[in-house]
Amino acid sequence: MFDIINKNHKRTEILNIATPVFIELLLGTLFGMVDMMMLGHYGSHAVSTSSIAAVGITNQLIFIGLSLVQALNIGATAMVARYVGAKKEGKVELVLKHIIILTQLIIVLPILILGLGFTEELMHFFGAKPDAIAIGRDYFRIATLGFAFQSFNFSIFATLRGAGDTKTPMKINIRVNLLNVAGNAILIYGLFGIKPLGITGAGISTALSQIVALIFIIMHLKKSNGAVKLRTNKKFRFDKDIIYNLVKIGLPASLEQIAFRLGVVMFVKIVASLGTVAYATHQICLNILNLSFTPGQAFGMAASTLTGRSLGSEQQDEAEEYIKECQKIGIVISLFMTILFFFFGRYIAMLYSDDPAVLNEAAKIMRLMAFVMPFQCSQLILSGGLRGAGDTVWTLISTFIGVLGIRILIAYYLVLVLEIGLIGAWIAVFIDQFARWIVITLRFRTNNWKYIALR
Repeated sequence: MFDIINKNHKRTEILNIATPVFIELLLGTLFGMVDMMMLGHYGSHAVSTSSIAAVGITNQLIFIGLSLVQALNIGATAMVARYVGAKKEGKVELVLKHIIILTQLIIVLPILILGLGFTEELMHFFGAKPDAIAIGRDYFRIATLGFAFQSFNFSIFATLRGAGDTKTPMKINIRVNLLNVAGNAILIYGLFGIKPLGITGAGISTALSQIVALIFIIMHLKKSNGAVKLRTNKKFRFDKDIIYNLVKIGLPASLEQIAFRLGVVMFVKIVASLGTVAYATHQICLNILNLSFTPGQAFGMAASTLTGRSLGSEQQDEAEEYIKECQKIGIVISLFMTILFFFFGRYIAMLYSDDPAVLNEAAKIMRLMAFVMPFQCSQLILSGGLRGAGDTVWTLISTFIGVLGIRILIAYYLVLVLEIGLIGAWIAVFIDQFARWIVITLRFRTNNWKYIALR
């Protein structure tokens, strides 16, 4: 009886943390899909296809920046969770200030210099054709500016989640995403007498929504009585132990994200060689498949927070139980999405485009990726648990093997050598996801992650 009560208590804790993250990610993804649909139905086929391609190209730089920000944030989340578990909440604010300052100096400043100073060169490097560059250069610059505010928000959200507060990020992101969708509709199509701006309007709306999100966050922190505070009147000094922990956890995580983004850039260049229409189809499929990541990401965040908290209170076996329970719940949800994408992938793609060639290819890709979703979800949750323990080396190894090794080599062979088209690139993604699941599962079963020490 005690075991049943204990399991129910753990499940309740997991759902209290994971549900707001899941809702936030799911709605954020749906709002992103609506944004892409708006662009997909703006102007002629040539304009809409080039706009979608330009968004995908821009996202390569933004995602590189956000991946590095998230890598540092992994260290912050793990440290905050451990400090909360060890009853050392007084250190949480110091972690937050470190992560904000380091993020802005080390990551945001270089991205701004590159994105604003070498716009067309970067778009070309990421695989953009002249039509996508011509229509998307202003969007690229505006999105780069918005990244500065977005990264600031990410750092605070990561700290809040490490302390177990996932409701605040959810509430703020839902409001801001609603604002972004409304702003996109107004600025893309020119509603209420405003001049239609197309893709540039989408960039302006997104950047403004990040500024509004930052205002909401600061207002919340000023009146918060929780563990996470941000007081500007309190003297700040760099703490060598915090920096040591951030480097110990964040460096492998950063290398993982660099490896992943490098692999994605190489992969995108292979896909872009198929032309703008194929790349736009690829981008639509990615946009839809972002839905499939939400269960793994949400329950991976819960696993990370609860693992860190358990290890902070020296409850190693409890950490393992939390991860396994997160995995069970996440996989059940992912199976529902498997059915959704296998049988209804084509109809979802019809919301983006009415081009028959795009729809036929998208339907095949959706059916293929449906089969990998349970493995992908399991891998994301186990990786979240490992990161919460501070074990970021093995997530780095899995990324090197899966993305830089398997995905690129197989995509190159199937797309450029055998010339089987876009489906060949997605077969490579399928095999990559399966390989990473194997590596992470084997690492989890060693139990060595339970005994990683932080200062």
